[in-house]
Amino acid sequence: MRKVLIGFAAILFAIMTPFYSFSQSAPPSEGGVLPKISLPVPQEQEYQQYLGLKGGGTFLIPQIEAKVVIVQIFSMYCPHCQKDAPVANEFFSKLSKDGNLKDNIKLIGIGAGNSDFEIDFFRKQYGIKFPLFSDGDFSIHGILGEVRTPYFIAIKIGKNGTHKVVYSKLGGINDPDEFLKIVKNFSGF
Repeated sequence: MRKVLIGFAAILFAIMTPFYSFSQSAPPSEGGVLPKISLPVPQEQEYQQYLGLKGGGTFLIPQIEAKVVIVQIFSMYCPHCQKDAPVANEFFSKLSKDGNLKDNIKLIGIGAGNSDFEIDFFRKQYGIKFPLFSDGDFSIHGILGEVRTPYFIAIKIGKNGTHKVVYSKLGGINDPDEFLKIVKNFSGF
């Protein structure tokens, strides 16, 4: 009987292995580096200017002209992300109005599993003013450890594109003023 159970377990393991990844990555950890994430340069001139990018092609997040980049991982289908959208807008507005922060801290969003169409719908539905990028095939989501949404990651950018993750947490922005204090604290402003 024991041999039958061991044989059955071996067959089950062989069948299930292709459907399960044993090397799933973890979310970026504070003090570590952000995995290489290639995003398309936005076609909209205002977003290119905001991010300090020119032309077409792709870019890596540490190439954004800023001292700190905050990345929001969201999904248009996530009710928490929908609830958080107005608060994220308010946070972005506070960043944009602060003369010391507006050129130094940038905010972008990446829609996990969302197509360009879905991103545009989310942008229009919630009046999002900061750049949003689609991740329709979940490839970026996978690189980032398949985090739940909303998830915020902040990286502090050094010279020559070096960077360090200074914030990596699940959850929305409950209070824009409190989140701004947290951002100022980890960014040194």
